[in-house]
Formats: sequence, C-alpha cells, structure tokens
Amino acid sequence: MFEKLELTRMAQDMAARAGARMGVIARNVANADTPGFQAMDLPSFAETYQDREGAMRASRAGHFGTTDQPQDPQVRRVKGAGAPNGNTVSLEQEMVKTASVRQDHEMALAIYRNTSDIIRASLGRNR
Repeated sequence: MFEKLELTRMAQDMAARAGARMGVIARNVANADTPGFQAMDLPSFAETYQDREGAMRASRAGHFGTTDQPQDPQVRRVKGAGAPNGNTVSLEQEMVKTASVRQDHEMALAIYRNTSDIIRASLGRNR
C-alpha cells in the first residue's frame, strides 16, 4: 500500500541515498592517508530524483523490460585541494557531509512516519 504513494517512495529513495552517501563518505575517510586517492561524493538528491522523474516507470513487473526500482546514483570526484601526496580527502569536509547525511536520513524517516500516521488516522485507527 505504501509503495504506491509518491511521497513514501520519495522518502524511501531519500533514505536509500543517505545510506549510499554515507558509504561513500566512509570510503573517503578510510582512504584519507592513501597517496593519490581522490575524494568522491554523490550528486544531490534533487538531481538524482529529477533524473528519475523523467524516466519511464513500469506499472507492473516486466513492463517495458524495466523495474520500478531507483537506480544507484553515480559516484563522482569532488574537486578540492590535494595534499602533497595527491590525496584530496579533507576530514573536516567529510565530517560536515556526515552531519548533512544524518539530517537527510532523519528527514526521510520523519516523512515516512508522518505519512503512515496520516493514513492510520484516515482509516480511524490509533497508533
């Protein structure tokens, strides 16, 4: 039932992107001392969701040979000053990104929770 609501689908995509971005950030932090490592990041949620909006959606499994699952956004390099060893990871920037990802994930969960509360209330059910 919830999968058919666009708002819950968007919240699900937002939470999935937050998880994927946290993985990219963790990889950056793990390679902070690796010579020549280039810092990576994901495009913004607005960019990836906008790209998905223009794509055709399948109304049932096997329709047009596609699925209705969102595609993983492409990881891209982050421009920044490099260290003498060629590494471009800034731990301070990664900490800021981590806080932003946490906020995005919490927002997605709040949207999903509030949507389910509204649906329960409309059905006359208490929490």
